[in-house]
Amino acid sequence: MRRHLSWIALLSSAVLIASACATTPGASNGPTAAATTGGAASGAATAEPASAAPSAEEASAAPSEGGAGGACAGTGAQAGGDLQVPDVEAGKFNVAMVLIGPHDDGGWSQAHYEGLQFVCENVPDSHVAYVELVPEGADSEQVFRSLARKGFQFIIGTSFGYMDPMATVAEEFPKTTFLHLTGFKSNGKNFGNFFGAMEDFKYLAGMVAGSRAKKDGNPKLGYMATFPIPEEIRLGNAIMLGAKQTCPECTMDIRFINTWHDPVKERDGAASLFDAGAQVVFTGADTPANADVAAEKGKWAVTYDHPSSCKNEACLTAPYWIWGPEYARIAEQVKAGSYTAGYEYFDAESQAMGLYGFMAGETAQKGIVDLPAADVQLIKDTLSKMLNGDFTRFDVFAGPIKDNTGKEIVAAGAKLEQSDLDQFPPGAPGAECKVCMYWWADGITVELPPLS
Repeated sequence: MRRHLSWIALLSSAVLIASACATTPGASNGPTAAATTGGAASGAATAEPASAAPSAEEASAAPSEGGAGGACAGTGAQAGGDLQVPDVEAGKFNVAMVLIGPHDDGGWSQAHYEGLQFVCENVPDSHVAYVELVPEGADSEQVFRSLARKGFQFIIGTSFGYMDPMATVAEEFPKTTFLHLTGFKSNGKNFGNFFGAMEDFKYLAGMVAGSRAKKDGNPKLGYMATFPIPEEIRLGNAIMLGAKQTCPECTMDIRFINTWHDPVKERDGAASLFDAGAQVVFTGADTPANADVAAEKGKWAVTYDHPSSCKNEACLTAPYWIWGPEYARIAEQVKAGSYTAGYEYFDAESQAMGLYGFMAGETAQKGIVDLPAADVQLIKDTLSKMLNGDFTRFDVFAGPIKDNTGKEIVAAGAKLEQSDLDQFPPGAPGAECKVCMYWWADGITVELPPLS
């Protein structure tokens, strides 16, 4: 997904390093790491009274047979000025991951961390390590370079602002494979790009929120966005387009908080939207702060990234990631020498994303139970089509679409292309966009952020 350009202020935090490895049973370097994440099940859950959100262990699939075996243990130490990266293990397939936030944030970074643990458990003879709380920009470049020097064969960077640093280091280490999440660059050799169509699940969550707001008699939504980048505008538009399916009169206010992970700013941003009249507030950031505020104010929230973020009754649902099987698939290719570094953008049929409370085996949250049956069925039917590959990200952005000024953005019968989803105008040289992601959908009540 994501994370963003070097012109945005870097996160100020220490770098924490931890390693996790697949070893014989009983071997351990410290506390046992979180359970691995497995694939999402197809289908939709029946609306039932709310139950507690599952732990990461409950939301994950069991490790596959014939995997690496043993527990994936993790230890960590806070780094100072002299970065001490984890060691590789001789004779193992060594995989490293760099995280923008803490590995147990209940959101973006935790979802990736559990994906890494899935690799540890399911890719034979693998050893994995991670470095967390790494700021974007020059600081991250040194981390990627240090991991490559240590001998890690496969290095994963999970934030948009890691893109250029990883591209630089990949040229220096042609025998090391680098995979970047959320950006758009690739060198076609050892530096690939990888992301998924979360706009599908934001669209579904918009349908949920629209139905809830309409039933409550307050058709006002809020979106607490992170940074003014194409991804956040794309996801905000997907929410609004989905909300219009169940609540044609719904509108949405937006606040940019300019951080991916700051519980205080997230609480303040959510409170601002609720105080301005929103009935349901979405977040693009990494903690469930919006749900905490919603509970205090007797309103509703949609959290993000990880199923455990939907932890209280004020949370309607959470679009979430299931990285494990996708990471394991690519890791096996890298290990076999068959990986082709390019641009890969998976859709809902990959089963690598979910909508909490609507996937098979999940119980609907309290705020879903009394929604109109026709709305719930529409959400389930659309989800089913997505999981079957019959409704894709391009269907989310199919015309007719008008922006919030009344201008036609996508004509009836037309659809946006991938370059339109990813970029501000004019787009990258050689991959220019025609429509581009610099517009707000009809119903959004704020002006566009200025282009830098």
